[in-house]
Amino acid sequence: MEIRKLGRTDMDVSWLGFGAARIATDTGSPAKAERLLNALLDSGVNYIDTAPCYGESEETLGTYLSHRRDDYWLTTKCGHQAGDITAPEWTADAVTQAVDQSLRRMQTDYLDLVHIHTCELEVLRRGDVLCALQDAQQAGKTRYIGFSGDNDVALEAIGMGVFATLLTSFNVVDQGGLAEVLPAAEAAGMGIIAKRPIANAAFNRPASPYSYADAYWQRAQHFTVPEGAPADGAALAVRFCRSFDYIDTAIVGIDSLAQLQENIRQVDAGPLPAAALDSLREQFQRHGADWPQLT
Repeated sequence: MEIRKLGRTDMDVSWLGFGAARIATDTGSPAKAERLLNALLDSGVNYIDTAPCYGESEETLGTYLSHRRDDYWLTTKCGHQAGDITAPEWTADAVTQAVDQSLRRMQTDYLDLVHIHTCELEVLRRGDVLCALQDAQQAGKTRYIGFSGDNDVALEAIGMGVFATLLTSFNVVDQGGLAEVLPAAEAAGMGIIAKRPIANAAFNRPASPYSYADAYWQRAQHFTVPEGAPADGAALAVRFCRSFDYIDTAIVGIDSLAQLQENIRQVDAGPLPAAALDSLREQFQRHGADWPQLT
């Protein structure tokens, strides 16, 4: 498993990260979730992304991985209303409560990284949410703070110079970040995490796999698989992301040992052939140059 430095942090992260949004539901049983989570760590995957609003994701991670806390980087988010938070959404009190609840759910006394979870530009500029997260950092509840977002609000966050990382949408049908967001984040020394790197498994599929993937599936109808690229849409998407040095880690939802092994195989296969990558870039410029990053 390739390991990369996450920006200017001290976090050496696996290129293949784990998006734990659906770990409590898609694995089918607690026993399968436990086996998968431990297999992830045993295979070298050491970056785990979750959020309080992802159902029972945080509780599941705490139950099955807290005994291996030194084996992985644990990252979550704050801002959206979830769980037992009593404060209004997108307030300093809500952020403070969210961080404290995440610590309890995941059975840890510190988090490695907390992202502000895709807020509006006005929230970011108001400053109280950021101050609350910085207070949590000062108190030792999180080692680093980051921003999750896209388009103009991502550029605003980058320009503030206070975030260690950027979690942003990037995949074969969501290439808009290449114009400004990814270069700006790299120039600022931020660690860059790709979210939705396999386009919600919607590429080269006969139908959208589920409603959350509909927008990506509609975009994908404008693309054809170029010669030299994998016919399997998820495999192509992984290798597309692997083709860009901007990305330090890409968080992929994995719900079985077979999926884990296949994702590792595609990561190990490396970038797409140059001609195939050029074709996919040209197809995006032809059909989607005005498509914004999906939030």
